[in-house]
Amino acid sequence: HRKGLVPLKQDAHLILPGGEHRVAGYTEASRGCKHLCRHCPIVPVYQGHFRVVDRDVVMADIRQQVAAGARHITFGDPDFFNGVGHAVAIVRWLHEEFPALTYDATIKIEHLLKHSTHLNTLRETGCLFVTSAVESIDDGVLALLDKGHTRRDFVEALRLCRKAGLTMSPTFVPFTPWITLEGYRELLALLAELDLVPNVAPIQLAIRLLIPAGSRLLELPAVLSLAGEFDQHALSYRWVHPDTRMDELCRDIQALIKQGKGRRATRQEIFREVWRLAYQDTAPGPAPALPDTLDRLDRAAIPYINEPWYC
Repeated sequence: HRKGLVPLKQDAHLILPGGEHRVAGYTEASRGCKHLCRHCPIVPVYQGHFRVVDRDVVMADIRQQVAAGARHITFGDPDFFNGVGHAVAIVRWLHEEFPALTYDATIKIEHLLKHSTHLNTLRETGCLFVTSAVESIDDGVLALLDKGHTRRDFVEALRLCRKAGLTMSPTFVPFTPWITLEGYRELLALLAELDLVPNVAPIQLAIRLLIPAGSRLLELPAVLSLAGEFDQHALSYRWVHPDTRMDELCRDIQALIKQGKGRRATRQEIFREVWRLAYQDTAPGPAPALPDTLDRLDRAAIPYINEPWYC
């Protein structure tokens, strides 16, 4: 029941290649998550529990939003493929009833690999893009976060999505207590090498790790030694990077992104500035040249929701 909520037209919009805007709705086909990633704020709440939402409830919710003007639906499940059979059935029913309706979903890297046979089904039923929380390209950091995938898995999942005709929108938490300056530069270089710069919202290059109350991160001695007081306003524990340059770089990049957004800079333009900052005053000589392919794919070629804060 959605009476009393803000009209959909005032909410997030889907931006399509060519600049078309579509009113976007939001629903969930499941609640909770059966995974226990250490950094995830959902884990302290659900503790690995997960349940599906009845098909009729999901479809009724979508019908209400379509009637209110939605032409695209975001499935906000923490992981759409937690219950893969349920999810695939939902999108098939969705496409049968609303063949022109598009959607997006969030799916873990390990599930994109494990259930890769369903990627074509997603595309055929109207899925425009898949958000996946990659978080890091450092296997050591991924192990600490208990993400369940590796750097190689990420690259393979990207290949499978592209083969199926799906856009991947990877998200990251690049600023952790374990990130090094060299590691951050390596992340930027890989995004450029994989032609992912247009796919990544600039804010994803500046996300700093949050440690909420009850976080599994507090199981790690390396985190306990860094965690300061609990910030009631931010609802997380404060922490300081052992290398002060990394905290400064994070702040500088956040400011740069805010300025870039204000002047409507493209993702490629902002990425070039982030690249320059990552090498500023810390490396001998000028920053290495970026690949010539950086501007090959225009941002307008990638569908996206205009609220890119998911991490």
